[in-house]
Amino acid sequence: MTVTAFDALEYFERLKAAGMPEELAKVQAETMRRQADAQSAALQRALDRYDEASRRELATKGDIQDVRLEMKSMEMRLLKWQIGLALAIIAIMAKGFGWLGF
Repeated sequence: MTVTAFDALEYFERLKAAGMPEELAKVQAETMRRQADAQSAALQRALDRYDEASRRELATKGDIQDVRLEMKSMEMRLLKWQIGLALAIIAIMAKGFGWLGF
C-alpha cells in the first residue's frame, strides 16, 4: 500500500501565500497534520486487523492434507455403495430375465 504523507509545512506556506495570517495558518496546518496522522493510524490499524483475520482463514498444509484424507475416505464409502448397488441391480435383472434359474 502506498502512503502519502501530509506536508504540513507546504500547506502552511501555501496558506500564508494566499494571505492567511501566519498564526492562523500555523493552527490550520497543525490541525490538518494531526487529522492526517489520526486517519493514517486508523487505516493502519484496520489493515492490521484485516491482515490478521485473513491469515487465520488461510488453510495450512495440514488442513489440506486432512481434507484430502477425508475425501479419500468418502470416495471409498461411495465406491462401496456403488458396487453394492451395481450388484443388486445385476441380481434383480438376472432374476427378471431368469438367468439365475430361480
